[in-house]
Amino acid sequence: MKKGLLLYFTVLFIGVIFIARLFYIQIINVNHDPLQSSTIRKKIEYPHRGYVFDRNGTLLVANQISYDIMIVPKEVKPLDTIEFCNLLGIDKQYFKTRFLKSKKYSPRLPSVFVGQLSKEDYARFQEKKHKYKGFYVQKRFLRKYPIKSAANVLGYISEVNENLIQKNPYYQLGELIGTAGVEKSYEKQLRGKKGVKYFQRDIYNKNIGPYKDGAFDTVSLPGKDLTLTIDSQLQQYGEALMQNKRGGIVAIEPSSGEILALVSLPTYDPNMMVGRKRSINSVKLFGDTIQKPMLDRGLQSMYPPGSPFKILTGLIGLQEGIIDTNTIFYCYHGYKYGRKGFMGCHDHKSNVNLHYAIYTSCNTYFAQTYRKIIEKYENPFTGMNAWNKHVKSFGLGAYFGNDLASGQKGLIPDGSYYNKWYPSKRWTATYTLSNAIGQGEILTTPIQLANMTAAIANRGFYYTPHIVKKIKNLPLNKTFTTPKYTSIDTKYFSPIIAGMYDVFENPHGTAHSSKVKDIAICGKTGTAENYIKVNGKRIKLTDHSIFIAFAPKDNPKIAIAVFVENGYWGSQWAGPIATLMIEKYLKGKTSRHYLEQRMFNGSLEDEYQKQLDLENYNAEEQ
Repeated sequence: MKKGLLLYFTVLFIGVIFIARLFYIQIINVNHDPLQSSTIRKKIEYPHRGYVFDRNGTLLVANQISYDIMIVPKEVKPLDTIEFCNLLGIDKQYFKTRFLKSKKYSPRLPSVFVGQLSKEDYARFQEKKHKYKGFYVQKRFLRKYPIKSAANVLGYISEVNENLIQKNPYYQLGELIGTAGVEKSYEKQLRGKKGVKYFQRDIYNKNIGPYKDGAFDTVSLPGKDLTLTIDSQLQQYGEALMQNKRGGIVAIEPSSGEILALVSLPTYDPNMMVGRKRSINSVKLFGDTIQKPMLDRGLQSMYPPGSPFKILTGLIGLQEGIIDTNTIFYCYHGYKYGRKGFMGCHDHKSNVNLHYAIYTSCNTYFAQTYRKIIEKYENPFTGMNAWNKHVKSFGLGAYFGNDLASGQKGLIPDGSYYNKWYPSKRWTATYTLSNAIGQGEILTTPIQLANMTAAIANRGFYYTPHIVKKIKNLPLNKTFTTPKYTSIDTKYFSPIIAGMYDVFENPHGTAHSSKVKDIAICGKTGTAENYIKVNGKRIKLTDHSIFIAFAPKDNPKIAIAVFVENGYWGSQWAGPIATLMIEKYLKGKTSRHYLEQRMFNGSLEDEYQKQLDLENYNAEEQ
């Protein structure tokens, strides 16, 4: 009797399970998700990606039609793989690898098998597609760059990886996503919204028409067009001036924080990162560890700011009450401190005031100002922190939180930094004296120096530098329209700007030779020391050439920072490039054609080769 009851209940239990499963499949699952049926095929309709324009309406990024070969692994029938591979220009190993990857992703869902076919490859496949069950063609849009410029700004799109798919279900295997530049920063706005169409299939797996007359279909929505802050003419001009050199140029409109030019050299044609050759070119470009064309030097390269930093030293000295416009220091070829310390300078034998110190770039004046700033406080730790706070208020030593896809925050040391450096904590202001002139431990990026220059031009405030001016039918982020104020009172900027003006106007100014007729430019030359280690020894290389400037002096329209690696001194390369850029932007043309040609044709490749030879020697020795 007990065995009979057990058997009865076992049969009953199994029956209930089968009934429940049938009920779920035939009633619940169909009613709630009929589109998951094996008789329904889902086809994605990819939208047009948003177009990208410069500030003047010039088209920078457009779309072109491409074709992907899609696969549904479960539907694939035996085929001539050699013929298939020859038809699409792939090898058998790729076929096997991609098939297994698609099957692992989903046996029933479509994914890209071969992407970004040309029209010719597509036409050949169309003729024979009936022979390859489980494969079909999906139309898609790739990018096209009418102007071969600003690759570091625009970025590129590439295939999503499996990790991203797991994090973001919007994307499927083989789809494309913005990977760098504005393509990455504004991916959600540019990509648009995918549409979906559902087709009913018969027992032979052929489409017999829209499912439910298209009741479940959705329409794709095109991406938003972007208008960048970039002036493409200025951008191209900057790239031409920087040919055969390495470095970065960043130009900003002070009144808005809009980036007018973001130049990084060496660079590449953005069309290299499009189509089936993208992967080959990507390996080539990323693998170039010498030229580093994929490094955005304007955003990512960190350099000592050199003499332009003296401007901040002067401003902080005024704000802290350490100096005023009449304060005089004596300079006899440099500043001697302690028993052995000496910071060399130019031949400034006369009494030096602030104004003279700026346009002649006197190391002594700013070294003494810096020392008095730190020593104003009860201990150097507190003094360094006060100095650090002032410097960071100009946007140095931190990320901006802007709409650029990459960047570095640089380094502005504080008291804690030097406590770690000197564990005994017995350091003094003289231990950090090189900070006064933008050397020492300070590191900045070109965009940070350009922003610092914009803050000076504005007499004490700046707008977060940004790359997008307008998004179609969307408001701009308020972060970019809200001013950020420095810790320096407005009244202290006038004497500093007067000194920067005489950098050009005074015959003894360090950039007098770069003066531009009819444009009141304020600037500061700079030279940053450049070292590498060879066999454990610190070897000095040719200095970096640096220049910052803004113009006009009143109601400034452009602020700029130029870094030229191994470019000797500021007035050699960076100064002329900066003033040519300013003249080009404000006048639409340039008048100093002899200087322009010297910049176009000038090369520093010999300097870079010397550095490479030393680095190779160092590697061999190790």
